[in-house]
Amino acid sequence: SWVFNAEQVDGFAAATPERPTAPLFERLEQADKAIAATGAAIEYGGTQAFYDRKADRIRVPDPSAFLGSPTSSPQESFYSTVLHELTHFSGAPHRLNRENGKRFADKPYCFEELIAELGAAFLCAELGITNEPRPDHAQYIAQYLAILKEDKRAIFQAATAATAATAYLLAFSSQSQESVA
Repeated sequence: SWVFNAEQVDGFAAATPERPTAPLFERLEQADKAIAATGAAIEYGGTQAFYDRKADRIRVPDPSAFLGSPTSSPQESFYSTVLHELTHFSGAPHRLNRENGKRFADKPYCFEELIAELGAAFLCAELGITNEPRPDHAQYIAQYLAILKEDKRAIFQAATAATAATAYLLAFSSQSQESVA
């Protein structure tokens, strides 16, 4: 069977589900301040979340696009996504200088994804977004750990790097609080 994307079929208008115009959750002031304090260039819109290493910017869908899942609220999904991308941001050469993969699923790529997801879980806990890692964090981590299964130290090395990223990112909000005082 041939499969086509709707955009590839002339004259076909796919029904698009109605998206809310406002987020389905209350914004968290402490988390928003910590995110803003990093100085990261974050653009909201589109359908994908990613850190663009060359442009040194983060792209995240609009907060209204986060509808939640059986394992997370819209609020948790939004903030954990932003914090995941901020953890990638922390690894830039002029920041913590972590190696980045050259292609999807190569070992450095998988290792960086482990770091980013652990970092998001740590940051969510630190910022009061959730008190414990959510099942979707665990599923994501397990996916990349399976690829790195021959390295018994990978999870410990990733956790160490994620802890460093968490400290690095939270230090910005500590600095901005000290400058206000």
